[in-house]
Amino acid sequence: MRNGDENNPKCLRVVDICLRLSTIPLSVASIWVMATNKQFNADYGMLQFSNLSGLKYLVSINAICAAYALLALVFNAWLGYFISDTILFVSDQVLAYLMVTSGAAVAEILYLGYKGDRKVSWSEACSSYGRFCSKAKVSLILHAVVFICFLILAVISAYRLFTKFEAPCISKEGNEEEE
Repeated sequence: MRNGDENNPKCLRVVDICLRLSTIPLSVASIWVMATNKQFNADYGMLQFSNLSGLKYLVSINAICAAYALLALVFNAWLGYFISDTILFVSDQVLAYLMVTSGAAVAEILYLGYKGDRKVSWSEACSSYGRFCSKAKVSLILHAVVFICFLILAVISAYRLFTKFEAPCISKEGNEEEE
């Protein structure tokens, strides 16, 4: 192993902190937009986010992301206790993947809401619940921005972790024997 500080410039740390800081309000905004999302229709009744498990999943993942980003900031930046690069790498990767799954779930719900599925006799719900679908779309866009931040954080944490190790050394004797 070699010293990782020389390979991790201060600007990378600043970008890391800024991205973690920005994910907190973006996640909270996505949660708030989705959690307050409800609409009444005289023909079909009340539709709210808690009626659809994919939307509840998005809210849960955003809450986990906001809490994780806050904890990582507190431990890494202000308390002076440096979280292991391996823990950051694995955590950032896991959260990025969870964000993909929750975003895909909501994208599917919105797709069915706008397009319907004629094969199973589902009509488009967004024609009756337009405001609900619009707010869900805003929440999904905020979620996508948070995902992009976590994707960049995952790349940064991978860089920080893997620059601590030397590249494998190939000896000249091993190359001559192969020829």
